[in-house]
Amino acid sequence: MLDLLIAASRDGLMTDLDIQEEVDTFMLEGHDTTAMGLCFITALLAEHNDIQDRVRNEVDTALQKNEQKYTIKLLQDLPYLDRCIKEALRLYPSVYFISRIPAEDVKLQTYLVPAGTFLHLNIYGVHRDSNFWSNPEVFDPDRFLPEKIRNRHPYSYLPFSGGPRNCIGQRFAMLEMKAMIASLIHNFYLEPIDYLKNLRMQVDFVLRPAQPLRVKFIPVCKTNASL
Repeated sequence: MLDLLIAASRDGLMTDLDIQEEVDTFMLEGHDTTAMGLCFITALLAEHNDIQDRVRNEVDTALQKNEQKYTIKLLQDLPYLDRCIKEALRLYPSVYFISRIPAEDVKLQTYLVPAGTFLHLNIYGVHRDSNFWSNPEVFDPDRFLPEKIRNRHPYSYLPFSGGPRNCIGQRFAMLEMKAMIASLIHNFYLEPIDYLKNLRMQVDFVLRPAQPLRVKFIPVCKTNASL
């Protein structure tokens, strides 16, 4: 990323301040959000053994075909893990609300929102709205099968915001999470210690539990030590 930014600077497309702002976005906005996303994903997989086993089978099969090497292509070819992460971000979006100030009056059906109004958009609530999601409290990765998302409202799912101001790092974040989870699931069985239903959420810039969220990691016994 930094090489691309420096190249753009040399072409006169960016200033040093522009580069600093882009790096700040990735470092400051991208580490805590991704970390909390990983916490919730591992907790959900720990609580759902059947889903965890299916992810492990997918990862193990992909690694066998790829000589036990993690590559970008391998991570991109893990569709079930991808759906698991998307479903985890539906239930526990790291950025659970966003704010906007419209530059002009906006008509919402019969209600007029005047320009300059502070709008707070409840992403957490939208992701659990039964108008868009059946059994919204249930962890079901198959909600994100291609045939099921085809006709879904484009703004019913906003883990990375939406529109022209959506997260510039969302693809990078998904690859980060897939790389972490694939390696963890390949090497460990996950078992819950704390259950998500018993946790209180803390109001912060990033969604996080108000108390510890613990998961037990049990090493997977490999028949071949080199694995």
